[in-house]
Amino acid sequence: MLLVTVLLAMVLPVQADTFNFVALGDLPYGFDASAGANYRSLITAINQVKPRFSVHVGDFKAGYTQCSDEEFARQRHHFDLYEQAVVYTPGDNDWTDCGRIVAGSYDPLERLAKVRRDFFFPDRSLGQKPMTLESQSVVMPDFSNYVENQRWVVSRTLFVTLHIVGSNNRFDPRDPRAEAEFLARDRANIAWIQDAFRLAKSKGYVAIAFFLQADVLLGGDRHDNFPPSSGFRTSFGQTLLPLAKEFGKPVLIVHGDSHDFTVDSIYILEGRKLNNVTRLEVPGSLVTKAVDVTVNEQAAEPFSFRLISPK
Repeated sequence: MLLVTVLLAMVLPVQADTFNFVALGDLPYGFDASAGANYRSLITAINQVKPRFSVHVGDFKAGYTQCSDEEFARQRHHFDLYEQAVVYTPGDNDWTDCGRIVAGSYDPLERLAKVRRDFFFPDRSLGQKPMTLESQSVVMPDFSNYVENQRWVVSRTLFVTLHIVGSNNRFDPRDPRAEAEFLARDRANIAWIQDAFRLAKSKGYVAIAFFLQADVLLGGDRHDNFPPSSGFRTSFGQTLLPLAKEFGKPVLIVHGDSHDFTVDSIYILEGRKLNNVTRLEVPGSLVTKAVDVTVNEQAAEPFSFRLISPK
């Protein structure tokens, strides 16, 4: 473990305290002639911004398009168009919803296995200039399947992806296969969240940013405490939020799923708003835009945001 921690510290050299990255998701939604062309124009605009890296928070296709090998290859090629590093975390459209007739009636678990094979490496990102990162599959051998849970450091900020998806995180006790997959992935996410806060505290990092696809409060009371029917209860409500409160320093939650550009502090724990936790919901679906995030580690509010439109 000591060697792993040392390697993580070497992921990127310490940089200036101000840098930027790009966040986007739920793109492209639609068929390639229109949605794909707009998305490629957006990638061109992102390349002109020259971010330190980009993160796509999942749903690289719409729920009504096929989960075919050809569609997966098209979206894999899109990640090769990013001139800098790009990190991706899966969305529900990318595998859990592939069993729908409109999506081709695929086996979701088979599509998940393909996503893991085609879109992830255990030690580096995607993009033309990939950056070194850590995967849970290597750091935690007990979770060797979860190559998609990744983390990296820039300056004094830790960045972490979590495989938490929409459609209630595929929590469905009526389906034994779905429940078994959910419970295993939930345990992996909990362990990855816990280790992120452990690492951040031990290294003295000034902020953490988490990236996931799901809007964990979608369809429910925005101020509830995650009821037992929620697929986000243990990983998010009972793990991430309490640890964020204990951490005390700025925490950024970046997600998609709801498609509206939103920046707020909405998460509640034990009846009180967590003022150190900022939520960024990226636009998507019919809105082909990304978010340029500036990180100023010396500021009390280190994260600021502006939209990027296609060229």
